Amino acid sequence: MKIIGCDPSLRNFGIVTADLNIDTMEFKIQEMRLIESEDNAKKAKTVRKNSDDLRRARALHEGFVAACQGAGMAFIEVPVGSQSARAMASYGICIGVLAACPVPMIQLTPTEVKLAMTGEKTATKDEMIEAAVKAHPEAKWLTRKLGGKLSLISSNEHLADATGAIMAGLKTDEFRAILATLRCLRAA
Repeated sequence: MKIIGCDPSLRNFGIVTADLNIDTMEFKIQEMRLIESEDNAKKAKTVRKNSDDLRRARALHEGFVAACQGAGMAFIEVPVGSQSARAMASYGICIGVLAACPVPMIQLTPTEVKLAMTGEKTATKDEMIEAAVKAHPEAKWLTRKLGGKLSLISSNEHLADATGAIMAGLKTDEFRAILATLRCLRAA
């Protein structure tokens, strides 16, 4: 079964596509996408902020819907409130994009994702990346050459959270109920 995990944000929207073996509950990451949405309004004073937000929302929507094609389930770390008006606008855009999810979705909290990935509800970004890379070395993590050697980049935090969303989602009662139905249908 093709599944996706998602860590939405306006600037870096992480999406992981994986194949799930519903008998063993193991998944193998097939693709990782980081949809980067730059703020053009800061660069060009002639662009209205709301027009730029709309452009960015469309880019996120298109990438998210494309990633969902053929998937049977999406596991989403749904963002929580914010501390500023600008952050709240970003939150609203992400919630709007998620509302357009064309496949069944299991919603997860950031705490559930951290616990599933590391066992710690206060895991740092680096700890999340380290745990995700260790759990899924087959994935094509984002790297750069530094001193002639490949090293992971900090943007992997969004892909690690998306991977953690899958791990957390597979443990939910909601998914277990869906899985039981799938197994019954397959047996029939």
